Amino acid sequence: MTSPVATCPECGLPGTPTVYRDPDDPLNWICPEGHRWPAADRPGWSPWASPTAVAAPHAGDTTTRTGRVQVGKDGRQWRIGTASDVAWLAGRTTQGLSVTTAIPPVFDAYGTFHPPTGVGLDAHERAVIDELAACTPDQPWWLGFLDTGAHDVVFPQAPKVSLYWGWSYLLVEAGPEQALTWRTGHLRGDGALPDLFFPADRSWLVSALWDDTWTDIGASVAVLTALRHNPLVNARLVGPDEDACPPGLTRD
Repeated sequence: MTSPVATCPECGLPGTPTVYRDPDDPLNWICPEGHRWPAADRPGWSPWASPTAVAAPHAGDTTTRTGRVQVGKDGRQWRIGTASDVAWLAGRTTQGLSVTTAIPPVFDAYGTFHPPTGVGLDAHERAVIDELAACTPDQPWWLGFLDTGAHDVVFPQAPKVSLYWGWSYLLVEAGPEQALTWRTGHLRGDGALPDLFFPADRSWLVSALWDDTWTDIGASVAVLTALRHNPLVNARLVGPDEDACPPGLTRD
């Protein structure tokens, strides 16, 4: 029989204890859907750190027998992500001005990128995706679109997840081609790139926060090296404790 503390208070599924990389982080419980709650004898995460579903499925969406929501586009069905798909990064970022505000401190190297002077947004974004795809074995990518209320999230009626400071993201399992073609306009201009994306093996994470005019990345040294060698990407290395704002740019 499952004890009350191990039963998810949100969905009722049995939970398992999880311990994070930082030994000072508290022990928490997590259920198969990614809902997280504090152990009875430890303090829990602050509210913004817990991934939760923030919208119900639209009547026109398709739900699989496993409870996964799928949406149709380009003649096929695409899987919508849930809190469990981002549980590995939710609550792992810091508050402040460093790159770890956007990227959890679990990678070997960190960097930022933004379009260099004289390079169009389309060419810049294509170069970013080309370099990442060349460094990544063939697999699905999770694409996350920040729902600001004023920018395209591709599937506006699908359920969303909450990350960072309670921001809503539409998360969909797709790939490099969809990252470049699905969206029309984002916070950083008329481009297509998702605000957050990573491969299924979580070997890197790209994230552009709401108030930033640049994009952050955590990855291996090899991936950051490849990005830095492409002048269209305009990537630079940044330490996990440094101010992430690139020289010449300002925060909004």
